[in-house]
Formats: sequence, C-alpha cells, structure tokens
Amino acid sequence: MSLILRLDRVMADRKMPLGRLAKKIDIAPANLSRIKTGKIKAVRFSTLEALCKELHCQPGDLIEYVPDGVSDEGGSRRGSSSKTE
Repeated sequence: MSLILRLDRVMADRKMPLGRLAKKIDIAPANLSRIKTGKIKAVRFSTLEALCKELHCQPGDLIEYVPDGVSDEGGSRRGSSSKTE
C-alpha cells in the first residue's frame, strides 16, 4: 500500500507559498515541507483539518491511495514487494 501526498499540487493550484501556509496553520515550515515532500510516516488529524480549511479542499485532494504494484502518473512503480509471480 502506498499513500501519495499531493499537498504540493494543491498548494500550486492555490498559489500558496509554503511559508505563508505554515504561518496560517501554525506549523513549523520545516515540518510542512516534510509533509509536502512526503517524508513523513504520519500526520495529525488536526494538521490535516487545518490544511483542508486553509486550502479549501478535502482530505482526498491531499492524499491519494495507490495499491502496491500500480504505476503512478510518473510511470514509476510503487511499493517494495519482492514477490515474484
């Protein structure tokens, strides 16, 4: 299972700079950057709620589920399964 974070796309669509968004939702810019780049293991619901409120979006706009072995838009395969079929 892979969860892909699409915060970067939503921010670009809204023309929202990272620093301004971080300030508006009261989060450290470094932490927001980690969320934006997908370098996190978890996100608090309160943070997700603040992002959705400020960006006027739904959680599904920020997070996408891609099953293992399915290519994402860039064509790279997701997942680290080493099974052979």
